[in-house]
Amino acid sequence: MDTINAVGRRKAAVARVYIKEGSGKIVIDKRPLEVYFPSSILQYVVKQPLNKLEVADKYDIVAHIDGGGFKGQAEALRLAIARALVKINPDDKPALRSEGFMTRDARVVERKKPGRPKARKRFQFSKR
Repeated sequence: MDTINAVGRRKAAVARVYIKEGSGKIVIDKRPLEVYFPSSILQYVVKQPLNKLEVADKYDIVAHIDGGGFKGQAEALRLAIARALVKINPDDKPALRSEGFMTRDARVVERKKPGRPKARKRFQFSKR
């Protein structure tokens, strides 16, 4: 099997993933998953598509992540892994879609508007 690549995005984070057959190692920006995401919750989020299909120890994953915070990066990586797994075996798509792993979460931060302190917040109103 050749190397399969895919891209996942979430908020400002972009994850590029390269998957090939192996022993289940996940390397992000030349660091192991456990070092890059010390939080066990984020490690779980990243591995969700692999655990759903029960292929966690079947593929080696190399990822490059840009932008965003750790939560956005983890969810971008989850989407990229799910997309790559579907490229490998299209029959897995319904199982991943039912869990919501194939859907790009399009919610991003709303821009700041002029004459306001934040996107929707207003300055304090003074009657006199």
